Amino acid sequence: MGRARGYNEEGTKAKVLERFFQLKKYQSSLKQELVAGLVSFFTIVYIVVVNSSILADAGIPFEAGVIVTALTSFVGCLLVGLYSNTPIILVPGMGINALFSYTIVKSMGLSWQEALAAVTVSGLIFVVVAFTKLSHLIMTAIPDSLKNATTVGIGLFLTFIGLQKGGIVISSPSTFVSLGHLGSPHVIVTIITLIITLVLFVRQVPGNFLISIVLGTGLSFIWGIVDISHLQSTALPFASYAKVFMGFSFAKWWSLPFWVATFSLALVVIFENMGLVHGYLQQLGRPEDQSRVLQANAISAASCGLLGTSPTVSTAETVAGIAAGGRTGLTAIITGTLFLIALFFIPYIRLIPDSAIAPILILIGGIMIQSIQSINFKDLSEGLPAFFVIVFIPLTYSIVDGLAFGFIAYPLLKLVLGKRKEVAFPLYLVSFLFLLNFVINALEM
Repeated sequence: MGRARGYNEEGTKAKVLERFFQLKKYQSSLKQELVAGLVSFFTIVYIVVVNSSILADAGIPFEAGVIVTALTSFVGCLLVGLYSNTPIILVPGMGINALFSYTIVKSMGLSWQEALAAVTVSGLIFVVVAFTKLSHLIMTAIPDSLKNATTVGIGLFLTFIGLQKGGIVISSPSTFVSLGHLGSPHVIVTIITLIITLVLFVRQVPGNFLISIVLGTGLSFIWGIVDISHLQSTALPFASYAKVFMGFSFAKWWSLPFWVATFSLALVVIFENMGLVHGYLQQLGRPEDQSRVLQANAISAASCGLLGTSPTVSTAETVAGIAAGGRTGLTAIITGTLFLIALFFIPYIRLIPDSAIAPILILIGGIMIQSIQSINFKDLSEGLPAFFVIVFIPLTYSIVDGLAFGFIAYPLLKLVLGKRKEVAFPLYLVSFLFLLNFVINALEM
């Protein structure tokens, strides 16, 4: 009797899973989705550490950053899994978190609370775009050369940040930057960990980033640069997160920097998600699901300002889950659930030093720079604006300023060369806003 009841319960669960995720239709199984979810998680879990570290540079407590990174990853994966039934993984995006901390907060002067308000508004803009025909209008208005240049520029920016965190590059009063002290334990550990990271990555070892972080932390412990006092407390630090949850402030909603920040966040998160989602769905053979995936992305991004982090994006590590057999939203839900479990390891996560995080940033930057191959530098009206974006993002230490130089130069060069018809009206509007921001900043100095 008990055995029969067990079979019935298992049969009911199987029917529920089939009804929601259509495993047979997509030629998958519960075991296959479970494996894919595990692979996705161990491939992307490094984001908990890296995103928290970048948020901390904006003033958000590291422990609160860990909590919000895990929560937003859970919410994002749950949304995309249930709403679109695809194995796409959503986590706070690399690059856009740098835009949040180093440009909006450190360069533009907004507090992290005001930056979270900008995240909220940019997310709502994304929602409007995703649920209307504006998504197509925006994607066609922004040229591919500027999209690819943005990816390359952010990649160089992340690499620069990683080199700084690892002590490989330091400030210099005469040359602005110079080579760090190669004999210091911090730099030695960073370089060794970078070598380990590169080897694991090029050999495509599953969970390579996670393994490199663990090994890098171990090396830091051996060299005596890890503070183990954090292990004295194993309680989840929800008190620090209480200050971040719904901690946004609209005190500067009327200022131009606020709206430049909002627009920049919206611009990056919209076309980054659109590009990634299109590629993944083509790989899955499900291009018809693009609207629902983008809508789930938009809702997730809008929730990030409330929860307390930079926006989520469809992560590149989704490919690992798809390669492992992930075909439905069950993969995403399993990955998201594992992020919640990761919260109980916060005391150990706090031990991870910059020397273990820096190599990940450096390598991710190297991966992102590959987009430069898609830029047509032979056409100067395309290549020069792209060049400006790529160069000015890391050298001004500002993603917004780097974008501004490229977006202003693009229509200007097209007009000079008699190619004004190649510039869509929305791009003229974007360029004008960037130019207006420069003018106002110059007048305020």
